[in-house]
Amino acid sequence: MVSAHSYDLVVLGGGAAAFAAITEASNRGFSTAMVNTGLPLGGTCVNVGCVPSKHLLAVGENAVTPAENPFDAVQYSDGEPAVDWAAALDGTDELVEEFRQSNYVDVAEHFETDIYEGYGQLVDDTTIRVVDGADEGARITGEKVLVATGSSPWAPPIDGLDDIEYYTSETILEERDLPESIVMLGGGYIALEWGQILHRVGVDVTILQRSDRVLSGMEGQLGREIQRVFEAEGIEVVTGNEFQRVRTPAGDGGTETMQSGVAVETVVDGTTRTVTGDALFVATGVQPNSEGIGLESVGVEMNGDGTVRVDDHFQTTNPDVYAAGDVIGAPELETVAAKEGNHAVKNAFGDEDLSIDYDAVPAVVFTSPEVAAVGTTELEYMDEYGTCSCRTVQMADVPRAKAVENTDGLVQVVKHHETDEIVGVHMVGPRAADMIMEATLAVKFGLTIDDIIDTVHPFPTFSEAFKQACQAFRRDTSTMSCCVE
Repeated sequence: MVSAHSYDLVVLGGGAAAFAAITEASNRGFSTAMVNTGLPLGGTCVNVGCVPSKHLLAVGENAVTPAENPFDAVQYSDGEPAVDWAAALDGTDELVEEFRQSNYVDVAEHFETDIYEGYGQLVDDTTIRVVDGADEGARITGEKVLVATGSSPWAPPIDGLDDIEYYTSETILEERDLPESIVMLGGGYIALEWGQILHRVGVDVTILQRSDRVLSGMEGQLGREIQRVFEAEGIEVVTGNEFQRVRTPAGDGGTETMQSGVAVETVVDGTTRTVTGDALFVATGVQPNSEGIGLESVGVEMNGDGTVRVDDHFQTTNPDVYAAGDVIGAPELETVAAKEGNHAVKNAFGDEDLSIDYDAVPAVVFTSPEVAAVGTTELEYMDEYGTCSCRTVQMADVPRAKAVENTDGLVQVVKHHETDEIVGVHMVGPRAADMIMEATLAVKFGLTIDDIIDTVHPFPTFSEAFKQACQAFRRDTSTMSCCVE
């Protein structure tokens, strides 16, 4: 039996963009509905992304840092750590359930948003039909529609890959019995975070990156530094791969199982090499969840990479349909998706013409040490202006880092060569994820290096590294007292 319902706003999706949208719409007095399928409410971040990965990163970090360990999954015998992976995942599941209930289910109830469970397809302009799932048959119409269906792990077209089972950042959360060794394809933030998690809980990890460095989309020094740290920790990192094919070690074409073994045939620096392991982990990026949801039938166009085409105000080629979050492309960040969802509602119902300055959006990799960046890289600046105005300081020269003997990392500042305004900050080091916010404000509001130098920073802190990088434009920091302004 078909049931029909009408709302001011109907959202296809249940993640960060969706919840930011219903929050803003409800605050304006509009009725809302949400059609969610695939991942439970909360989307990637709470269910299989930020929350579980950061929890497990902390588990891994405490596995190598025994003092005051708060995780039951990490135990010590004769001073050596042992991680109960199944117990670690149990703790992750409990945390995810807590976040999902308090931050999503309860929020939807508070805003009186009706939730429809099932696979939604756009039909008849602004109507969504639920084609399967618990609410199959329902038709939900909105004055406006927001597409916020997110993204899913993407696998590259490598010969043989489709014939072998492999882990992703989602499926690894279902594996209670880890293999002894894993070969990981990819060198972005997902590969690095999961590579370090698995290494620190006892898995032998080899990371294979196609480009000549990990974190290839960030400032070059960051990738080189984190690779150095990983290799010193015992994680093998191989860059510059030309992948040929993936197979089982025997190559017998038999039935494959997750841990029957894997062999990756690749060419590095002109030399053929075969890398083997007990299992494969593919961490080569994400793809938008845009297929099969009826976009073409209502006049919504897509880009060549499958992302939904939107203007600067998140309106699609159908004026009554907006889109936000991972489904419209990079940067695929939970907080960005939320801001996009919020702005989409304000633009759809208030004609506010809001957009986002993506140059002032920070990116963070939660490895140890952390990696963080905002704004223009050295190479981007040189391409635009033909000159570089950059300074880099090593964490080994920062008093707090030396005091606590945690000296891996660096901070680089890129400034405008005429105005001295800070246009980019890139860092590897302890607390980089927290330190980047001062840099983000500097980039967003056009602060100069002298504005940072003139601001008193507490001593000794890691945040002084940013100030010291700014001071490096004005003085020789190697002959500088700790607290010189």
